[in-house]
Amino acid sequence: MFPAIKANALYEGKYPMSTAIARPLIAQKLVEVAHEERATAVAHGCTGKGNDQVRFEVAIRAQDPNLKIIAPMREWNLSREAEIRYANEHGIPVPADLDNSYSVDQNLWGRSIECGILEDPSAEPPAEVYEWTSPPEEALERPVYLTIQFDNGIPVAVDDRRLPPVEIIRELNLQGGRHGVGRIDHLEDRLVGIKSREIYECPAATILIEAHRELEKTVLTRHEIWFKETIDSEWARLVYTGLWHDPLKEDLDAFIEKTQERVTGTVRLKLYKGTARVVGRSSVYSIYDADLATYSAASTFNQAWSEGFIQIWGMPTVVANIKSRQNRAKIVKPAAQAGASLQQNL
Repeated sequence: MFPAIKANALYEGKYPMSTAIARPLIAQKLVEVAHEERATAVAHGCTGKGNDQVRFEVAIRAQDPNLKIIAPMREWNLSREAEIRYANEHGIPVPADLDNSYSVDQNLWGRSIECGILEDPSAEPPAEVYEWTSPPEEALERPVYLTIQFDNGIPVAVDDRRLPPVEIIRELNLQGGRHGVGRIDHLEDRLVGIKSREIYECPAATILIEAHRELEKTVLTRHEIWFKETIDSEWARLVYTGLWHDPLKEDLDAFIEKTQERVTGTVRLKLYKGTARVVGRSSVYSIYDADLATYSAASTFNQAWSEGFIQIWGMPTVVANIKSRQNRAKIVKPAAQAGASLQQNL
């Protein structure tokens, strides 16, 4: 989760990657157990339509390309209904039935729900699909303020209480869920090319990524921020598409880690009716200068500098427009003269 926070990881700008970042860890443990048991094959229950088959198999092969991978759902071309019937017939307990065929996956970083009525992207998700979050309209009537402290891009304390990492995530999932924070309705592009409607509950991820991103704005230069937005987007795309072990992802990690050396400070948020809004931020590495930013007479910014800056900054745009008008005039004038000559001859 910490690499995802540092990368402000939101696939297509919305999804906090809760399932995507879990798969490489599951695959790692799967390979470890296979080696302990001296197994020659491993199996997974993914269909041939989703992302997880890619995430699991690429991660497995990156660690041990000699392991055979068995995928019954894909190899037998089973539908979800057939899978449920097969499980029932063979006494395999599954948290779904033919009347409630939601597919749910959850871990510490988030909860994802798909299938059933959710396959109609025009239908509002029913209340029954949510477990972690209150409906925003029914959330607590009074907002709550909380502060999150970061050290080198990692959350270390909530409301001045230093907590172990897992406890921080649990605490924010609880507080965010009470206020309806972290509900996400997303029509996303799967790796195989299918658009999929997904519902997510990610209170802690929503809060932490928003707070982390705001702290970065406080301590990084605009050049770092603009470039890091590109890096973050590529990081999310690689991880979403199952390339956790790709060398490019490791390269991006190195850049991100360097930027986090100054991402230390405190962010204050207001949770209310489904929103987590940053209302304050501070850091010993802040490059915000009140003397430059103020509009009062105490400002140390020399406004006279701006006139020359504007002339130089806008020069390419102004010159391009002037040249464009001149070129259009050169084309229009001969055409008009030719038209007049033709009219005279007629």
